[in-house]
Amino acid sequence: MKAHHLCPWWLAYTFDNPLRRFIHRPEVMFSGLVQKGMTVMDIGCGMGYFSIALAGIVGPQGLVIAVDLQRQMLDVLRKRADRAGVGDRIRLHQCEASSLGVETRVDFALAFWVVHETPDAHALFGQIASLLKPGGKLLIAEPKLHVTAEDFQEILTAAGKAGLRVESRPPVALSRAALFSAGMSG
Repeated sequence: MKAHHLCPWWLAYTFDNPLRRFIHRPEVMFSGLVQKGMTVMDIGCGMGYFSIALAGIVGPQGLVIAVDLQRQMLDVLRKRADRAGVGDRIRLHQCEASSLGVETRVDFALAFWVVHETPDAHALFGQIASLLKPGGKLLIAEPKLHVTAEDFQEILTAAGKAGLRVESRPPVALSRAALFSAGMSG
């Protein structure tokens, strides 16, 4: 795969705007995957577009672990989540480039437009697989403009080597996507 580049925090404003609700609709994307009371992890959460939506879906008894490398992203997310009234169900976690550093087991994980930015997809998927509860799901989506079909196949292979099984290839606008299931022995 090609070199990995981290999206600057300020650039996130260009694709995290109100028009995005027409392109990536969380209530449709996560239908049947995320339910009230679940614990979910948003990896590379950015400014919280999906984290805030997921917090609404999991409800007051649920938890969203919003993980990002950049403190600025998490700071913006905190303000947005509090304004949206869901800040109490979002736990912010600043990770390191080579480690998520999360210990809480989750029912669902999302890695949206982030795997291509990680230095080691194999290590990332190993960490995610270890955090998914038995039967847990992982949805990844990678931007078609940056990730070729060949590169996406390498990502799928890396996930498979970590014990994640492709369950489906859901349509996600502007993206190459896959839904994985965790092994039952987690």
